[in-house]
Order: sequence, then structure tokens, then C-alpha cells
Amino acid sequence: MRYLILSDIHANWEALHAVLASAGSLYDRVVCCGDLVGYGADPDAVVQWVRNNVSSVVRGNHDKACAGLEDLEWFNPVARQSALWTQAATQPENIQFLRDLIQGPERINGFQILHGSPLDEDEYVVSEQDVAQVAPYLDCNVSFFGHTHLQGAFLCHRNGVKRLIAADTASGQEVLELENDVTYLINPGSVGQPRDGDRRAAYAIYEPAARLVSLCRAEYDVASAQKKILDAGLPELLALRLSAGI
Repeated sequence: MRYLILSDIHANWEALHAVLASAGSLYDRVVCCGDLVGYGADPDAVVQWVRNNVSSVVRGNHDKACAGLEDLEWFNPVARQSALWTQAATQPENIQFLRDLIQGPERINGFQILHGSPLDEDEYVVSEQDVAQVAPYLDCNVSFFGHTHLQGAFLCHRNGVKRLIAADTASGQEVLELENDVTYLINPGSVGQPRDGDRRAAYAIYEPAARLVSLCRAEYDVASAQKKILDAGLPELLALRLSAGI
């Protein structure tokens, strides 16, 4: 069984479409680490696709906010405006789907998915120090998380935490060979709004039997995604940042 690991799609249909084309037939099932909506202009299309095609998904903070489960006062003005727009623009049945999403972590055939950290779905895990704090609470040897929009991986060993390389900027793919008797915390990156300086849509392919994780990037039609954001009346910043990947 091979898994396509997605996270932080953020209602970016163009980026999602490019990821699916790039991944091709390299996977058997799709799982998602949350934040289907927010920021982008295609919440209905993305949520409907997830409903039809994703076998396991945990909620993200934007999913909670857009479903009315989160106090928007905690959001910055741009994120708040986007959440309010998404609430108004999304069909009720898709809002209900977001409302019903489970809180991670969720176990899936020997690995798990979560949004922020195993302790707090809204916690940002960015540094080796962050990982060291949450590593004792990881219930599986391989865990995939999102929230930071930063593609990469951490190896957790009794001697400490090591940051592993993200996808190569030239090839768009970096393959990690997973060792035995260590724990991995892996971020597939953001499909719809990367923030690691690479504007390409990010995702991962996990092959448990081969103990391989491929961190991948895919070019997508950024201009079309930007035009939709601007045409929807969403904040211009949400369009501009797609060009820079920040």
C-alpha cells in the first residue's frame, strides 16, 4: 500500500490538481493532515474532492475556524477575513463535513497523521527543540504532520533530534530511506500555500513496505489561483504570497 500524504491544501484547486497529476499512479490511498480550506478561493471544490477521494483526514485550525468551531478573534485580520468569506461561500454540507472532522492524531496501518503536534493540534513544530519536546508523545515510528507549511522531516533518536533535508529545489524530489528503531516526524509541506521559499505545491509519497518517503514538489498555475483570490475579493496578500512561497 502506497500513500499520498497531503496537508494544508487551503482551498487551492490549481495546486491540488497539479499534485494529483504529478503523483500520477504512484499511490493507492490518500490521507490528509488538515487545513482543507482557508486562504484560497475554491473551498467547495477542494472539500468535495476530499470527501470523495481521501480515506483519512484530520482537522486543521482553519477547518475549525471555517466550520464555526474556533474563535476568530485568535486569527490575524487576513486569516479572519478569509475564514468569514469561506463560511459564506461554502455549501452547508461541506461546512458540516469540516465540522465533523476528527482531531488528530489518527492511526493508519502503523503510522499516524496529525495537524500540529501530538499534544496540541494548533501547536507549531518547527525546530529540533520543538520536536524534542513532543517526541515522547509520538505513538508511532512514523508520523506525518502539517500546520507550519514547511516541507521536511525530523529523525528522533535517544541521542537527540536531527533535521533531515527537504525536497531538492532542482529535481523537486528527495527520497528518505527510513531506518529501523528510530522515530520520524515528517511534514509533507503545504499543497496550497508553501512558506519555505519554494512556491511549488508540496506533498509526500509514503511506501511503508519499502520504508521510503518521497518529499515532492509540483509546479502549478499560480496565476490562475491568484486571479481567483482577487476576483473573490479576498485580501491581496493571499494572492501575492503564492508567487514567493512565503
